[in-house]
Amino acid sequence: MSEEIEYRIKRVQAGEIQDYAYIVKEYQRQIFVYCWRILGSEQEAEEAVQDIFVSAFEKISMYKPTVGFSSWLYKMAYHHCLNLIRRKSLQRKFRINLFTSTNMTADSAAQVMERQLFSEPLSRALGQLNAEERNLLVLRIFEEKSFGEIGEIMNKSEEAIKKKYGRTKTKLKKMMEPIKEDPKCVNYKTELRNKV
Repeated sequence: MSEEIEYRIKRVQAGEIQDYAYIVKEYQRQIFVYCWRILGSEQEAEEAVQDIFVSAFEKISMYKPTVGFSSWLYKMAYHHCLNLIRRKSLQRKFRINLFTSTNMTADSAAQVMERQLFSEPLSRALGQLNAEERNLLVLRIFEEKSFGEIGEIMNKSEEAIKKKYGRTKTKLKKMMEPIKEDPKCVNYKTELRNKV
């Protein structure tokens, strides 16, 4: 953590709330990108970032410099996003589906961009992971956090994070393997060709 951030945090804790704007400016973009990757929606990420920074401001007096401020903030973002995902999942279970399953809206620019950034198999595989697994990959690969930092964020030991990361990578690779044709179908196609 930079000395400037540390200085600003101490000032905010002392009641100089105008210094909080500097902290928000410093971390807002990376927390937004993190939330967007976890939630999969630009609008939800924007709302989440606002909520996270309000909550961080309310709890900043509880922050102790024994943990990096970035990790402390990511931990808040992680829990906030998990709660949003759980809430959305519950709402989906109880919602009556009034429309057919066809997509009635055009893709947003963000969705188009995301499809261009990730291959179709990767996007599909990431969508099949649970929130904790997706979060682990985002923190490690995109946010470039160490296993120690991820452990702080997710309330787990560094060793547990390393093991979970290994299992998640293996699971993701299996999901991305191309679907192999059933040999019976291949033989059937060959037989049809031979008969014609």
